[in-house]
Amino acid sequence: MIRRYLAAVGAGASLALPFSLRAAESPLANARESVAQWVQTQQLISRTRTEWESDKEMLTQSKALFERELKSVQEEMAKQTTNSSVADAERLKLDADLKRSNEALETARHHISSLETEFRALLPLLPEPVLSGAQQLLNRLPADSSNTKASVTERVQTLVSLLSEVDKFNNAVTVFTEKRRNAQGEEVSVETVYVGLGAAYFVNESGNFAGAGTPGEKGWKWTADPTLAADVRETIRIYRNERTARFVPLPVAIR
Repeated sequence: MIRRYLAAVGAGASLALPFSLRAAESPLANARESVAQWVQTQQLISRTRTEWESDKEMLTQSKALFERELKSVQEEMAKQTTNSSVADAERLKLDADLKRSNEALETARHHISSLETEFRALLPLLPEPVLSGAQQLLNRLPADSSNTKASVTERVQTLVSLLSEVDKFNNAVTVFTEKRRNAQGEEVSVETVYVGLGAAYFVNESGNFAGAGTPGEKGWKWTADPTLAADVRETIRIYRNERTARFVPLPVAIR
């Protein structure tokens, strides 16, 4: 009986031991697992913190870069706005200047047309030497001032050049060789002394044909006067420095 009891107790102890060990091992396993999970969690937190610090630095730099770019864009937009305002003001100024220029051009066109008409009316008063010398300029003078393709600038330059030529002739004494018809209707070579545009005197080489000329509305009018021959020839010699300068009496018609 005792042996069977001990055997039973032994059997029971042997059966109870695994249950006790399993009961003791379960909290330990849970603790180990909890510790392992805690360690993993700490590692994850540490890794996340490290990544965040890195991302934070990158985001901070990106933010600073974007802010600089934004500031640059804003400054450029401000410049563009300013430039646009300046351009608008400049355009308005140019439009106003263009309007004034067109008005001035139209006024100049009207005046130059009037001056061309007046100058053409003076052409008969100009002697042949002036007309011949200014023929190229006269060819550029519009035949019809109201219908011409020439620009106002070209017309002004032409008229100024013509007036300059006329003024230069009018303020000088000049001698030209010309052809003049005598009483018999024959052409005779003469030397003509022009005293500006007011008077002229001519004489031929032999001295038997002389006279004077004055400008008229239909051109120059020439009148033969043999008595002027000596004085006209003396005037020509003085003009050519062949005689000492002195006063020479010649008739002048004052109107």
